[in-house]
Amino acid sequence: MADGHTYLAKVYVTLKPTVNDPQGLTVKRGLHALGFASVATVRMGKYLEVRLQAATRQEAEAHVKGMCDKLLANPVIEEYRFEVEEMAASPR
Repeated sequence: MADGHTYLAKVYVTLKPTVNDPQGLTVKRGLHALGFASVATVRMGKYLEVRLQAATRQEAEAHVKGMCDKLLANPVIEEYRFEVEEMAASPR
């Protein structure tokens, strides 16, 4: 897309609060074993960065939402949020 803008999407995917998180529990136990007794809970998740081309920020956001709904997050057990920012143009 020659006339589009480049955007960076920062996507955060986490388990829904009602879903058990065995990885989080394991990390919590490890932190307690290392002396961090003040840790009450740990929830594990995923962080992704996606660079994409789009004509507008709204178009980029719509594409990222579609990516999350179709592949990046499992809507049955996960929820997601994302931020989209325009990247500076590369010098030519």
